Amino acid sequence: MHQDKPWLKFYEPHVPEHIDYPEMTLPEAMEKTATSHPDHVAHIYKGNKITYHEYYKAVKRCAAALQELGVKKGDRVAIHLPNCPQFPISYAAALMIGAIVVPCNPVYTARELKHQLNDSGAEVIVTLSAMYPIIKQIRNETKLRHVVVAKVKTYFPTLTKLLFTLLLEKKTGHKVDISGDENTYWFSDLLAKAPEEPQPVDISWDDTAVLMYTGGTTGVSKGAQLTHKNIFVNAYQVITWVNGMEAKNTVLTALPLYHSYGMTCCMNPGAITPGTTILVPDPRNVEDILQSIHKYRPDLYPGVPALYIAINNNPNVSKYDLTSLKACNSGAAPLPVEVQQRFQELTGARLVEGYGLSEASPVTHANPIYGDCRLGTIGLPYPDTEVKIVDADTGERVLGIGEVGELCIRGPQVMKGYWNMPTETANTLRPGPEGGDPWLHTGDIAIMDIDGYCQIVDRKKDMILGAGGYNIYPREIEDVLFEHPKVLEAGVAGVPVPGKGERVKAYIVLKPGETATEEEFFAFLKEKVAPYKVPRYIEFRGELPKTITGKVLRRALVEEETKRQTEE
Repeated sequence: MHQDKPWLKFYEPHVPEHIDYPEMTLPEAMEKTATSHPDHVAHIYKGNKITYHEYYKAVKRCAAALQELGVKKGDRVAIHLPNCPQFPISYAAALMIGAIVVPCNPVYTARELKHQLNDSGAEVIVTLSAMYPIIKQIRNETKLRHVVVAKVKTYFPTLTKLLFTLLLEKKTGHKVDISGDENTYWFSDLLAKAPEEPQPVDISWDDTAVLMYTGGTTGVSKGAQLTHKNIFVNAYQVITWVNGMEAKNTVLTALPLYHSYGMTCCMNPGAITPGTTILVPDPRNVEDILQSIHKYRPDLYPGVPALYIAINNNPNVSKYDLTSLKACNSGAAPLPVEVQQRFQELTGARLVEGYGLSEASPVTHANPIYGDCRLGTIGLPYPDTEVKIVDADTGERVLGIGEVGELCIRGPQVMKGYWNMPTETANTLRPGPEGGDPWLHTGDIAIMDIDGYCQIVDRKKDMILGAGGYNIYPREIEDVLFEHPKVLEAGVAGVPVPGKGERVKAYIVLKPGETATEEEFFAFLKEKVAPYKVPRYIEFRGELPKTITGKVLRRALVEEETKRQTEE
């Protein structure tokens, strides 16, 4: 029965092989949820509680306001915000009227943001007052017609808002003047003047809902076209996996909502089933995260290894009660086993590793929350998700159990293609000989065991060709480094050596107060890995370059090394 899909027999009892998804959009699902649970708290933000009734009312007004700005079905609306209520409001509003959401990283430089706006063709952007100067700087070099400016304090509790206005707003760059700037509006004013209901728009499941730009960690940032079906189905799969349909979960939302992981695991499930998101604007503020867990008692905390590492190593962690946490899923970067074990000891929660990518909305795999969780693996494919491992060279030969190759995925959460990039789309979405929907070639090197559990070996593009022609995978060495008691963070990359090709270099951040030598780590690694895998170079650093979700930017490390050699 499970010969082709051995993972099915390891599903928890509440997880089916196939899910019957109701064919509706997220805004349609939200209307049902808001109608049936109007007084349930949808969002907690800096202590302010926003009910579903208040949330959905704001969404409808925002949708009507966007229509009054001329936004039509298929137009792109950029959302350039941190985790604040205006993000889910703008997001749902744009989807409601058939617009395409373009989530933008609020810490992008002007150059990075300009590329994304021009590539997507966005004509409307919702930004934060503190980021408005960047928009003003590049506006004339983009197609932007309208700029909507939100204030971080709008949804603060009354006293907090007053204190912020008096003491911090100007000092922190949030006080800006938009008067005289053409077609520029305050978010709150726009909603206050808008009709209560938008004009209805006919939306299909196959219409593009989101242009989710890849983080640029693997090269040029590309816009993955996620359909209304993709984002609804993936959120439904997430809810099913955690058995959350009736649970009314409270989700700590430190993951950025502009990232596909935060979008799907934190924000979108709340449209389908009543739940509460605790919005944390700055994911690097560990004290805020700890205080939010202590005060608001969330039971779910999707995160990334960097966030769990920060909690594990926080000197004040014992002051906080973290025992409300029940299920935590780690994604976006490899989860070191030592980090997983320590976090579980601290909280009593189950921390399991999963896997996804922007092109798949993003989640495709996860370990069972309470079932057979296997350390060091990304777990099992989600319901309705097919998986195969193919040879990394041609991508055509299907490999057997235990063989290392490229991970390929097919399922209802897989994108319909990259925005205006037909060649890249054809390279990534390839038909199989059996016909049917195309397979997503992930670019990740993986291995599947006899039970269907998958393990990511590394990124195909990060593989190092070492001396003697051996393939070396940075993650394997990073995992070993994390076993060392002095290591806080580690990154490994193949750096260019003139006349010799690539050689392995390890970059290590020590825990506070620790000291070490290169010789100490060379000796440690020689006992743990084959000789050809031992790094040729070791560098101690104060920090590593990372994405906002905590993924080490190996490419940036290599670029630093190349620049250094050029200057020498």
